[in-house]
Amino acid sequence: MNTISIQYFQTPAGEMILGAYDNKLCMADWRYRKGRETIDKRLQKGLDAMFVEEESEVLDLAKEELEAYFKGLRQTFDIPLLLVGTAFQKAVWQELLQIPFGTTVFYKELSQNMGKTTAVRAVASAVGANALSFFIPCHRVIGSDATLRGYAGGLEAKKKLLGHEQNIFTI
Repeated sequence: MNTISIQYFQTPAGEMILGAYDNKLCMADWRYRKGRETIDKRLQKGLDAMFVEEESEVLDLAKEELEAYFKGLRQTFDIPLLLVGTAFQKAVWQELLQIPFGTTVFYKELSQNMGKTTAVRAVASAVGANALSFFIPCHRVIGSDATLRGYAGGLEAKKKLLGHEQNIFTI
């Protein structure tokens, strides 16, 4: 069976679980998120692989990029990503990659940008299924009333990340 190399990594916003497969980052997710089991099963089934806690060059690079992000030295990421999900989820995640550092969009805007104006809930569900937090910036999506809505790392983490990006101070 194939393996997904994993490591745990503490960030100023919370503890992450990082995963690498085939020299790409496939997971940078909140360790204690609601739905942890669902995300893990999707990755393991989609890659026909099991998790193994081990060293990996990709995971080392992910940690370096995250540390630079939190120090205010990096606004974009270069690490190769492996998206594991449905075609619709992948399309939503690709759209998330278009949201610039320090900005936010409404879920409705995201749906409209994709040409899926009647699929706001489906788009929001796909945003919530993102297993590559930070690298695919789902924290930049907010409610149409400008309130913070659902985030796998919790609303406090989302608030910290948006504050960090808008002020470009380290957290």
